[in-house]
Amino acid sequence: HTYTFAGDGCLMEGISHEACSLAGTLGLGKLILFYDDNGISIDGPLDKWYTDDTPKRFEAYGWQVISNVDGHDAEAIKKAVIAAKAETSKPTLIQCKTVIGFGAPNLAGSEKTHGAPLGDAEIAATKQQLNWPHPAFEVPNDIYGAWNAVEKGQTHHKEWQQLFDEYAKQFPELASEFSRRIQGELPEQFEQLFKQHIQKSNTEAESIATRKAFNKSLSATQADLPELLGGSADLTGSNLTWSQESKAITREDADGNYIYYGVREFAMTAIMNGITLHGGFIPYGGTFLVFSDYARNAVRLAALMKQRSILIYTHDSIGLGEDGPTHQPVEHVPMLRMTPNMSLWRPCDTVETAVAWESAIARHDGPTSLVLTRQTVPHQERTNEQIESIKRGGYILKDCTNNPEAIIIATGSEVSLAVEAWQKLTDEGLSVRVVSMPSTDKFEQQDQTYRDSVLPPNVKTRVAVEAAAADYWYKYVGLDGKVIAMTSFGESAPYKEIYQHLGITVDAIVAAVNSINSRSTK
Repeated sequence: HTYTFAGDGCLMEGISHEACSLAGTLGLGKLILFYDDNGISIDGPLDKWYTDDTPKRFEAYGWQVISNVDGHDAEAIKKAVIAAKAETSKPTLIQCKTVIGFGAPNLAGSEKTHGAPLGDAEIAATKQQLNWPHPAFEVPNDIYGAWNAVEKGQTHHKEWQQLFDEYAKQFPELASEFSRRIQGELPEQFEQLFKQHIQKSNTEAESIATRKAFNKSLSATQADLPELLGGSADLTGSNLTWSQESKAITREDADGNYIYYGVREFAMTAIMNGITLHGGFIPYGGTFLVFSDYARNAVRLAALMKQRSILIYTHDSIGLGEDGPTHQPVEHVPMLRMTPNMSLWRPCDTVETAVAWESAIARHDGPTSLVLTRQTVPHQERTNEQIESIKRGGYILKDCTNNPEAIIIATGSEVSLAVEAWQKLTDEGLSVRVVSMPSTDKFEQQDQTYRDSVLPPNVKTRVAVEAAAADYWYKYVGLDGKVIAMTSFGESAPYKEIYQHLGITVDAIVAAVNSINSRSTK
């Protein structure tokens, strides 16, 4: 069973509605929620801002509700837990009626006990009222012994291990697979599987949207990675998170590998955190990049806890076109990049997308965001050495015969603009290099020698181009460089017209390079 504890403030939050609604729909009978209902939040009594009939709300979600349990009565709670476990087709809410600051003679029932110490005088009075004569931090042996479950837990674990050992003798392959997945290890054929897929992506040389490229990578690898557990926040057909190997989990049939989360971006991301903490699965979930805002707290916790969640963010820029500025992300990619422990990939074509998918699956120490286009992007020609360098986060895609006089850095859909600008500048006689940088965090993990080989410190003429907020890129181009990027929200129009209107164009890149170069050569 999974036990969770929530208070009045927790159940006010929007995510509680999202998650508890889905739990009821799926009939999660092994989920038990203790609701600490004390009628207080930080600002005081709830009757001015929270008057919901919470038990009826949960009944409407399809939960079993055990109401008005004395939260200070251990026997009453025990009976409620037994009743909760007896219900196997519904999750259970146990409404524990409590008094905040219980036992404090002057402050019990007051918001003043929420986040502040009682103070020496009130602590002494509370100890007297509760008949607790012991010094601070001392737990009497009889009480410690009653609550110490170490020996009981060791016994249960030993029994379980003996049972599993017997199972392993009968079904060694299944036992080995179970152990591999619980430990988070990947199958032996993982590297070879991806090597073949990446080479195939390069050979096929398709010009498609990177969200479609992701779907191809998913389809090519899911059968060999049964631990993948997918989903989307009501955007399956747009995120392309479903493959021929996908099967939906329903109330009637849990034997699946795909969750229809509904319009619940925040809950989806939080649920993925829970799945990774449980172990045995690698969850991935999709939504539009702009909606990462709503899921932000859960995204941050995934990074804080270093959990192996894979966040599929499609419709990554002003390239959505007619959906307009409400759906066109601007500040979101820099926000994700600047989140500690978050790895972000914004690939430019099918090959970089395949490498990004491999990197996300192989990563054990944090979440990964895959930022993918809606619009078609052209395939980029590469050598095998360049393909291998993609894994390093940034690499030389196009170069010159001499030492470069200028460097253009780009990601995602803007790499093709950089390549076109490179061709124009090369034809004009300038020695130019194009650096594709699908993952800045991976690039920054490389040694200084490699980074300097890609971005030589002596080359000051640098231009970065990305259809996202501009400021992040000054760390790579310096104060003398230029950034062709977003300094406003988007517009509603066909995406090519928006790029032209907002100045993210080949001509703008060429002009920026020539402007810096002419200034630096004076």
